[in-house]
Amino acid sequence: MDTLLFLTILVVIFALAFDFINGFHDTANAIATSVSTRALKPRTAVYMAAIMNFIGALTFTGVAKTISKDIVDPFVLENGSLVILAALTAAIAWNLITWYYGIPSSSSHALIGSIAGAAISAAGFGILNYGGFLKIMQALIFSPFIALAGGFLMMTLFKIVMKNRNLFKQNKRIRYLQIGTAALQAFTHGTNDAQKAMGIITMALIAAELQTSDDIQLWVRVSAALAMGIGTSVGGYKIIKTVGGKIMKIRPVNGAAADLTSAMIIFGATLIHLPVSTTHVISSSIMGVGSAQRVRGVKWGVAKKIVLTWIITLPISATIAAIVYQVLALFF
Repeated sequence: MDTLLFLTILVVIFALAFDFINGFHDTANAIATSVSTRALKPRTAVYMAAIMNFIGALTFTGVAKTISKDIVDPFVLENGSLVILAALTAAIAWNLITWYYGIPSSSSHALIGSIAGAAISAAGFGILNYGGFLKIMQALIFSPFIALAGGFLMMTLFKIVMKNRNLFKQNKRIRYLQIGTAALQAFTHGTNDAQKAMGIITMALIAAELQTSDDIQLWVRVSAALAMGIGTSVGGYKIIKTVGGKIMKIRPVNGAAADLTSAMIIFGATLIHLPVSTTHVISSSIMGVGSAQRVRGVKWGVAKKIVLTWIITLPISATIAAIVYQVLALFF
């Protein structure tokens, strides 16, 4: 078999594996609050999230096109298939490490950092598309702050609406609302996160000269959506524990406010074709909601650990990818 074709097949397999791992790694983000408040049983929540992730993944392609061309230009990247394979290997490794320890790190940071690190290792810093790369970095950096403020405002609005009402009765009703907000959040997760694997596969197809445009082929969309849906059905209960309980004590009203906030921000990013970290957005929304209720109610020690993981993910994944590329280059 031709070496380039072999590498392209490997990239497709690894990209779908990344999407599968992203599914069970980030499932917790979409359903953590609804499980923590017992609005949904864990198994029911996971299956619902799997279906909504699949539907969301098939609906849009703008983020996939951004990933495929805005970090590096696949049309000029030499050894493109090898670069992408190294990036996927590094991103998968970091995702598995953080999943094992129950840390809600960002799959988006891991993937984008890995692509940049592998590309720089292969062709130097000049290979980066700095305009597109900075645009992506701005979306990743600013979206958690927007989510923090949005969660605060959403919870404040909920408090005004629910003023002078029986809290017990409201909690019971809001649990039903949470089923809808969790489904919406899973859908928006699919519209953004699943497209990252689609973009990677498209990059590999361009690098192998198997396609000449950045259009996302139908088989790529379906296979990536399936991989994420199946991964979601496996579930990520360790991260549910962190996102859904260790940041703050979550009641139904808190969960609904956080879900609505994060779903709006993620879907907004999808509409303007920008990848964001669903992990960052959802965790920040929960912190914002907690701050609106009681600042001391947020366990800021856990929040600091999550933020630290956000900060170190990109440079660590970039370094791992750079090393992996050099190792792979010895064999190919």
